[in-house]
Amino acid sequence: MVDEQREIALKNDHADLFEIDSNLDRLVKRIELLNYVNPLNSEKEKQRFFASKYAANPQFKYPKLKFNPYKLHRLFFAQRLERIKDDAIRKLYQEIIYYYSNMIQCIETIGENKNFYFNSLRVYGTPTERDVNNAKFILHYEEEPPSEDMEKIHSPEEAKQYFEEFSKQYNFPLNIKFATHIAADAMVSNSSQSMLIKRNVRFSKNQLLTLANHEIGVHLVTTYNGLLQPLKIFSNGFPKNVETQEGLAVFSEYMSGALTLKRLKELSYRVLASDSLIKGYSFADTFDLIHNQYKLNRNDAFSITLRAHRGGGFTKDRLYLSGLKKVYRRYKEGQSMDLLLRGKVTLENEPAIGHLEKMGLSNRITHQNLAFNQNKNSNTTLDFILDNIK
Repeated sequence: MVDEQREIALKNDHADLFEIDSNLDRLVKRIELLNYVNPLNSEKEKQRFFASKYAANPQFKYPKLKFNPYKLHRLFFAQRLERIKDDAIRKLYQEIIYYYSNMIQCIETIGENKNFYFNSLRVYGTPTERDVNNAKFILHYEEEPPSEDMEKIHSPEEAKQYFEEFSKQYNFPLNIKFATHIAADAMVSNSSQSMLIKRNVRFSKNQLLTLANHEIGVHLVTTYNGLLQPLKIFSNGFPKNVETQEGLAVFSEYMSGALTLKRLKELSYRVLASDSLIKGYSFADTFDLIHNQYKLNRNDAFSITLRAHRGGGFTKDRLYLSGLKKVYRRYKEGQSMDLLLRGKVTLENEPAIGHLEKMGLSNRITHQNLAFNQNKNSNTTLDFILDNIK
């Protein structure tokens, strides 16, 4: 009853802010980029690309838009932000509107090559020279010997059972769906609070532990924590939240003992694939870099190249490694991760979140990441790498 009265008082005190936040919530739910950027015919084009001996660039097809981009832009910019009296909050919501406007531009230009690529750059940026050097530093390490934990023997149904058992540690529902047209083997859909598992793939024991701590331990934890915040922007996402969220998710892999050198190399290949875009590489060129020059097997090389070239040039993947570096540094400095688990927030917005908390507009987290309680990593090579990337 006390919480209910407090919520009513808060909404009365900040009526204009809550109205704008609610308006944006309705609009944002229509533009989840990953629903549109994953090709519908990736398997067919993969076989055609392999049959051409890696010469014929794939021709990907994408889902049709379910909204009118122009009308959606207009609705975003129709919000009367001048009604928000607090300068810091008004500035934050202005950044939010620009961010989601850029996201709309990304979605409406999917498949339009350079048009999409330049819109993607506004949202996700491009790897820096330091990022590329960090990736190359990681890739010079010798492969670890294969182990039973890395053998892909588990079916999607077995993966579902594993994730359901894992999620019992957490006090929120786990809604699992099987999907075909996703780039990853498993991922979280923030808008539907669902975990999607790709059909017709096999999972290793290590991969299941990795995905559980990455997808459930961070992406679903931040989804459900965000839904419990007074303002809906915590669940929809602060501007440019991907680097922090993916950094936390890979750090969760590290703390749980799931992170391997192979996985760290995968994130490094993604950086090089993203970097190849700004150099004007075609799909075949990027694949050649990863498969022939760096000797990654052709299926994994195709997957990494697809993730970078989908839509016309998608640079999101370059943020996993830089995000991990920033979150790991925070951990080494002894700082808590709790504030970063409040929703889809960013390291850069810490001052804004602190300001919102002082005004009663942000709550402490309900759901913890259990992997953060104890460091179970025993791989000293990973510690050395993470301590020495710049």
